[in-house]
Amino acid sequence: MDDLHFFNRDISWLSFNGMVLEEAARETVPLLERINFLSIFSSNLDEFYRVRIPALLALDKIRKDDRNVYDSVTDIIEVQQQHFGSILNSVIIPALKNERIFLWQDDVIPEKLMPDVSSYFFTQVAGLIRPVLLEEGMDFFPANNQLYLTVSVRQKKQEKLFLVNVPVNNVPRFFKVSEQEGDYIIFLEDIICRHLPQVFPKGEITGCYNIKITRDAELELSDEYGDDLAEKIEKQLVKRDFGFASRFLYAPGIPLRHLQKIIQLFNLHKASVIEGGRHHNLKDLASIPVERPSLLYPPWPPVPGEISPGESLFDSIEVKDRIVHAPYQSYDTILRFFNEAAIDPSVEEVYTTMYRIAKDSKIAHALISAVTNGKKVSVLVELKARFDEANNIHWAKEMKAAGIRIIYSSNALKVHAKIALIKRKNKKLPFIGLLATGNLNETTARFYTDHILMTAHQPMLAEMEQLFSFLSKRKKVEKEDGIPFHHLLVAQFNLQNRFLELIQREIDLAKQGLPAFITIKMNNLEEEVLIGKLYEASCAGVSIHLIVRSICRVVPGVKDQSENITIKRIVDRYLEHGRIFVFGNNNDPEVFMGSADWMNRNIYRRIEVCFPIYDEQIRKQLQQILALQWKDNVQAVYIDKKLDNVPVKDGLPAVRSQEAIRQLLSVTSFIT
Repeated sequence: MDDLHFFNRDISWLSFNGMVLEEAARETVPLLERINFLSIFSSNLDEFYRVRIPALLALDKIRKDDRNVYDSVTDIIEVQQQHFGSILNSVIIPALKNERIFLWQDDVIPEKLMPDVSSYFFTQVAGLIRPVLLEEGMDFFPANNQLYLTVSVRQKKQEKLFLVNVPVNNVPRFFKVSEQEGDYIIFLEDIICRHLPQVFPKGEITGCYNIKITRDAELELSDEYGDDLAEKIEKQLVKRDFGFASRFLYAPGIPLRHLQKIIQLFNLHKASVIEGGRHHNLKDLASIPVERPSLLYPPWPPVPGEISPGESLFDSIEVKDRIVHAPYQSYDTILRFFNEAAIDPSVEEVYTTMYRIAKDSKIAHALISAVTNGKKVSVLVELKARFDEANNIHWAKEMKAAGIRIIYSSNALKVHAKIALIKRKNKKLPFIGLLATGNLNETTARFYTDHILMTAHQPMLAEMEQLFSFLSKRKKVEKEDGIPFHHLLVAQFNLQNRFLELIQREIDLAKQGLPAFITIKMNNLEEEVLIGKLYEASCAGVSIHLIVRSICRVVPGVKDQSENITIKRIVDRYLEHGRIFVFGNNNDPEVFMGSADWMNRNIYRRIEVCFPIYDEQIRKQLQQILALQWKDNVQAVYIDKKLDNVPVKDGLPAVRSQEAIRQLLSVTSFIT
């Protein structure tokens, strides 16, 4: 594959985050939604520095091909950050002002606001302030991604440097004061800065500057921890905030001597040292205290499921496969799936995976009720779901205490599949199953687009039972562990080979002069073997449409490589998350869904489950949804051979796919 062209995965991801940033600049997006997109961009970038920058720094030292990537990445980020500041200061803040909302960024708070501001400081904030003198041998370490003020204080003709915490974990980031002319919104750190003379009454404040340190998010885990994995991960979570520093962000104007002292004291020599704006952690912009429905997207209430209260969901699934398209359709049907399992007398066993669990998970509560009602319940909990480890551990302990059998995936075998299996007694069709493209999480289901299939297809569900049996052993996949999957596509067993076979079939059809096409929608596309097969298909004349939200290493439009590959990306009010795979099969399309992106981690290091769609109506509906997304010329862009996001200007009537899909599903019940 040395002669094939691939985009760099990190630069590709930054291209996606740049598209998120462009939504904040789009005049057709409601004002508060534009602020939310700024927040998402900032949050994404923080995660990039926690997850990818440490890897890039390591590769920069090891592989010659990667030595220029780090520089390219930091150059792109610098341009994006400047664009962020321009959008915020030149577009968003003036637009807020037009709405009589004043996001105050000046370090001088108007005197007329000070009675309310000072009252707030002394009653809510002052007791949370904990200054730390910066000196050699001090027992202090700045927390990861937390805000601090670097404060220089002159005491008895001697300058001392302090770090003052900004306690955003205890009080809101913003404080609102309402005046006749409008609402003033003030940053918490500016309130603290204004009251530093009260914090340091015996000194002269000579400077106050915001800083933030971002640290590596990876957990150091050995291959196997056995039954005490949860406890070991909890200990590692404590250490995460003291990991390798990947970024040191500081406000303009801070004296060089202060920067050097901070870098020296906290060993930040290898971190990216970056001058930002006056305020950091602007992911908090999503929490500004403004409640104006007119400045948000108009509500899109989900379409309810059409099963009568007295009808059994399981009985209806026996008759016909069902599908829910979240968040367009109500997630209540999925909650009902687990709730009915908890009380149905015929249900004997319940198996499910949980990757990212909701904070107050109704599904977990239903599983606890099920075991209380005498059912055997087994839950495979993924403890290494990045940034959700603590919540997953909490729920694992709750469920285990209730009597549920908890299966922890080992470090060598991460489980990303989204599946559930119900076993019933005295039924002609004993298995009822649920297979999804996204997490079984009713919270994220409100803004992630996913597809959840419920089926009574017994041969496929028998394979799912075999898979749960294997996963309960908590061991790494070996060659001798072969399970004869004929319906399910399971990573590390048959998933990659099956997709390669499906692509090869399209190649063979194209060579025979027969219709051949592939349409794939996923979040990330990285793995070179599968990409190489797509390139081969393109060269054979197969028409390939890819809708890839984030990382995409496929380079389209390259002569003798990818001339028949076209790629689109969609960013809109919902996060595109579903994975759908369509293979033309001589105009008799086969459709698959599942949890797997085509990334190295998904293909080689995780258990993923993809699955065929056998119901003809559901297949057609999924193809309708993909067709609407491909026609999107409002929120979609093309990814060109330079990795630019190119607006779709096809001269056709406007199609905003998320709106069109909602309209389609409003008149097309999932129960039909």
